[in-house]
Amino acid sequence: MSLFEDGSSQRAYLLKERVRDEDELARALREVVAGRSLVDSRIVDKLVSARLNNDPGVEKLTAREREILALIAEGRSNASIADSLDITKRAVERHINGIFLKLDLGESSDVNRRVKAALLYLTGQGR
Repeated sequence: MSLFEDGSSQRAYLLKERVRDEDELARALREVVAGRSLVDSRIVDKLVSARLNNDPGVEKLTAREREILALIAEGRSNASIADSLDITKRAVERHINGIFLKLDLGESSDVNRRVKAALLYLTGQGR
C-alpha cells in the first residue's frame, strides 16, 4: 500500500513471475505510460481476502456485493463484471449502488465513488 500513498497514477506492481512474461511486462509499461496504474491480480486477491476477513464495513455487504467490489478493485468495468458473473450489466449497476449506500459513499463532484469504494475496501477504511 505504501507504493500508492502518493496516488496511483503511473504506478505498477507485478510479481517476479509476471515480469518474466514479456507480454505482461509490456502491458504494464503501456498502462504506466498512459498514466494509469496496474497491480498484479494475485496481489489484489490477497488484499481482497484480507479485507473480507478484517473489515466490519464490508460485512454489511451481501456476498454478491463483496464479489462485485473485489472485481471493481481489480479495475474491471461493469460489462466485464457482468460477463464474468453471468449477470446483466443493469444487475451490476444495482449492486454497485447498494455498495455505495452501505459504505456511505454519497454523490460528490470531486470524488469518484467507484475508486473510493475500491480504495476503502483494499485499505481497510471502509468501516
